[in-house]
Amino acid sequence: MSASALAAAPPSAAADTHTLQVIKRNGTLVGFNASKISVAVTKAFLAVQGDQAAGSVALNTAVREVTEQVVQAIGRRLQAGGKVHIEDIQDQVELALMRAGEQKVARAYVLYREEQSRKRAVDAPMEAHPHLTVKKADGSSAPLDLGLMKLQVEQAATGLQGIDSASLLEDALRNLYDGIEETEVLEALIMTARSRIEQEPDYSQVTARLLLEQLRLEAALALGLPQNQSLAELYPQALAAFVDAGVGYELLDEAMLGFDLPRLAEALRPERDLQFGFLGLQTLYDRYFLHWNEARLELPQVFFMRVAMGLSLREDDPNARAIEFYNLLSSFDYMASTPTLFNSGTRHSQLSSCYLTTVQDDLEGIYGAIKDNALLSKWAGGLGNDWTPVRALGSHIKGTNGQSQGIVPFLKVVNDTAVAVNQGGKRKGAVCAYLESWHMDIEEFLELRKNTGDERRRTHDMNTANWVPDLLLERVRDDREWTLFSPSDAPDLHDLYGNAFRTRYEHYEAQAAAGKIKLFKQIPAKQLWRKMLTVLFETGHPWITFKDPCNLRSPQQHTGVVHSSNLCTEITLNTSAEEIAVCNLGSVNLAAHIRDGKLDVERLERTVNTAVRMLDNVIDINFYAVPQARNANLRHRPVGLGLMGFQDALYQLGLPYACAEAVEFADTSMEQLSYFAIRASAQLAAERGAYASYEGSLWQQCILPIDSVGLLQENRRPGELVTDQQSHLDWAPVRELVARHGMRNSNVMAIAPTATISNIVGVSQSIEPAYQNLFVKSNLSGEFTVVNPSLVHDLKAVDLWDKVMVNDLKFYDGSVQQIERMPEELKARYATAFEIDARWLVEAAARRQKWLDQAQSLNLYMAEPSGKKLDALYQLAWERGLKTTYYLRSLGATGAEKSAPVAAPQPQVCSIDNPDCEACQ
Repeated sequence: MSASALAAAPPSAAADTHTLQVIKRNGTLVGFNASKISVAVTKAFLAVQGDQAAGSVALNTAVREVTEQVVQAIGRRLQAGGKVHIEDIQDQVELALMRAGEQKVARAYVLYREEQSRKRAVDAPMEAHPHLTVKKADGSSAPLDLGLMKLQVEQAATGLQGIDSASLLEDALRNLYDGIEETEVLEALIMTARSRIEQEPDYSQVTARLLLEQLRLEAALALGLPQNQSLAELYPQALAAFVDAGVGYELLDEAMLGFDLPRLAEALRPERDLQFGFLGLQTLYDRYFLHWNEARLELPQVFFMRVAMGLSLREDDPNARAIEFYNLLSSFDYMASTPTLFNSGTRHSQLSSCYLTTVQDDLEGIYGAIKDNALLSKWAGGLGNDWTPVRALGSHIKGTNGQSQGIVPFLKVVNDTAVAVNQGGKRKGAVCAYLESWHMDIEEFLELRKNTGDERRRTHDMNTANWVPDLLLERVRDDREWTLFSPSDAPDLHDLYGNAFRTRYEHYEAQAAAGKIKLFKQIPAKQLWRKMLTVLFETGHPWITFKDPCNLRSPQQHTGVVHSSNLCTEITLNTSAEEIAVCNLGSVNLAAHIRDGKLDVERLERTVNTAVRMLDNVIDINFYAVPQARNANLRHRPVGLGLMGFQDALYQLGLPYACAEAVEFADTSMEQLSYFAIRASAQLAAERGAYASYEGSLWQQCILPIDSVGLLQENRRPGELVTDQQSHLDWAPVRELVARHGMRNSNVMAIAPTATISNIVGVSQSIEPAYQNLFVKSNLSGEFTVVNPSLVHDLKAVDLWDKVMVNDLKFYDGSVQQIERMPEELKARYATAFEIDARWLVEAAARRQKWLDQAQSLNLYMAEPSGKKLDALYQLAWERGLKTTYYLRSLGATGAEKSAPVAAPQPQVCSIDNPDCEACQ
């Protein structure tokens, strides 16, 4: 297993490698000899199996197969001969061992490489800079060690293509000064590598590895471990040291000490640190790793194991489950939601993502809801508030014989509470207020986010959403009047939907016409709808969500009513005065499940089975800030398994987002996920029992999500629900399993935005199309240059990736459409969000929606919105049976800094058809 075992020898007669030369670490060239690989692999096996295995048939067979894989891989890369670095050969050995299922041997090989690298660093003579010195921690000065910097760059660039280590080092040195703090030298390397990401995506991994080196030094010091150890050596000690320190600092639950820490430490996979891009690792470093006195206590694999341990606390075999959960998280096949990552294993394990509340119509109820918001937000929960029950402006107050001020003054308090009580100091507080479209305050509600008007009646820091009944869209299409009521006069409309809502609403209209209801207002339905779309374009709010599809397709109709969605419009759960709905989220990385140009169904099945178990565990482990949330979660046990990396999956399949094949893939991939998720919940029910309120649910009636589309169809007029209802799988076994055992969870699926966890994994967000192919992303961790690695890969394949292409992408704001030398096929594949007709997004979402028991966070993009376009788009969403929509995005966001003149801006288009607007004439 020594490095010399892979060092050169006289050329072998291997067909594909006979002219191959090996670049040694000192830069010299020597011939390649495949037999040296056999020697190295044999030593790796013997290091694990012991000398007694020497000469065995099994060992010889394994060595031969691994060696052949390595030689073939190198031969494919350099078919006509050439040069390969010794580190690249060793990378291929690692990969071959992993593919052969020899994880322990591969681990031993990784440990050996790390040890040899450390020894080279220790044994190498210091290469002092002729002029620069550094200031050490004790205040003394020493020459800048150029040799150490070279080694750090060399290690960071190992196995990556297109990295110019020499110029990277040279540029970093330009940013240093005499007497610089020793700790700032590595930071200079990180900043230099970071600046090159736009030129070559692999610099993202170089930067991440340099940051990892910084993290290694920081964590080792914080945990009292030697700083001269490699990561592979540090990890086995770091887990136990972290748990001890975390419990001692009162950061971790004392139950974490009950795990078999040596066993878990052996399961850690240090090589998985190399998966990170810079944005992902920096995000973890800044916001997720537990720290004490600003020093990080966690390394990446320790972090994933901590999360896995926290989710395994109530398992029968917590150690085995922790390893299973760790492997799923650290492989990036699945990622838990941000609250789970923040708090799993801690003393306040608030792991749930979303909380939905209904606000009661009295001061105690209103301020109780605001207090609940504060308590839930403190522990990183996102909030959705249903304000429909609160009486409207001008309503009679019986207790004081006065008139109500309506909901707007209270929403101002909600807004300020969200600002004051952020999510544990780790991200901004976030709340969304929902209001039904028949509420008398709806017109003022629509204007809450406007930048004009009375600031006392504006809420610039919270989100708003319309809760739209089907009847309003029917009235819009029929060009009829729409009547607004106060819920104090029409209280039961809040709890009705479908045909029952229609009947009761018309009853109240008749009462108003007869003078029995005094406080009401009639306006043309089209006028209200147009105003909804106008303010949506102008302010991004309120979002459009649909009450009837959410309720008519809800599995839990027998226990209550869905009164709103959540902060991100993907959760559709019942709320009441007694129950605050809670949902626990996690997302499958769809891109990681594409193999050989198709969806790896077996891998997806394994991922979903484990993921649903992890999500179900959250419910019992979770810290509940308010009792209503605990009551609801334990009674119904809803979870929300979603997906991310949809756009990346399309890249791997060679499909544009805007095509029928992509819509079909959205359908088939969601069907597979739905199939496995429902089955996994039923299997958990067989093991742990069905959820408490299962009897009477749609599940109990053998009505699966795909079947519930028919319930919506029954409540729509002919032609007003036009959606695909086909399936491709045999659902009979799943139906039988549910009928036999029930369901462990009232709801199983929801597609969340994954804004942060997709950054950690390094894939596209949720179901989003690519925003741009080159841009600067801003979040709480700073600004990061993001370049589309799939585009770079495809451009390299046709020899079109160069500095000119980078400048072209900058000039055109990350768009490829106007770059003349860009192949048409790539223009279609890499069309960005604003270059895709938004109807394709709706069509793909409609195919997913039929398989979902909840909803999806669906952003819609329009470069040039108009009233007609918006009306057509949102009516299409309703017609296709979508439950919710999320943001309407229009152009105007942080972009990459241009090195060429900025293209002329597009003319502004009016948001709604207005005869007085020049843009509309």
